[in-house]
Amino acid sequence: MSKAIKDPEKHQQRMQNIKKHVDQRIAKAQEDKGTFVLLTGNGKGKSSSALGMVARALGHDMKVGVVQFLKGEWNTGEIDFFKQQANVRWEIMPSGFTWETQNREADIVSSEEAWASAVSMLNDTTVDLVVLDELTYLLHYEYLNEDDVLKALMCRPENQHLVVTGRGASDALIELADTVSEIKELKHAFKRGIKAQKGLEF
Repeated sequence: MSKAIKDPEKHQQRMQNIKKHVDQRIAKAQEDKGTFVLLTGNGKGKSSSALGMVARALGHDMKVGVVQFLKGEWNTGEIDFFKQQANVRWEIMPSGFTWETQNREADIVSSEEAWASAVSMLNDTTVDLVVLDELTYLLHYEYLNEDDVLKALMCRPENQHLVVTGRGASDALIELADTVSEIKELKHAFKRGIKAQKGLEF
């Protein structure tokens, strides 16, 4: 059922009330600090949203670090584009998806190598935004020690922003994050037999 108010005066009053409420919340939110955004859930769009924030940060001439944990050698348009940008450091875990390697020990080694790159970014006071794409999988499969990961996330520079993506985020990650969005899948073209499309999925 529509909630539209068609009477001009009532509509204006409603919008004034909404504006007052929003203005009060903006006035109250004055803390300026690095924010941790967690994007989880089974729906499409978590990494895409994170990369949108990369573009936004670059538009402000900020320095960005990205670590993609499960993309492997899969070539994507965003990699080709963002690697050309001067303010981006982009690292990719070489082994790719775990169902491709089928070797737990090798995956642990690759995970630890990629995590070392992430730690260097998280320790770098000149990096304004760090994106850890698909990090949740490495915690779920226990390729990395979750306590060590959480400690590194908490000890990053005070004004450094952080975005973590991936399905099945742990309760500890959810608790630590400042903003958490769960992306829900309603439909997906792949399940209807439509292959991944250039410009949308890669």
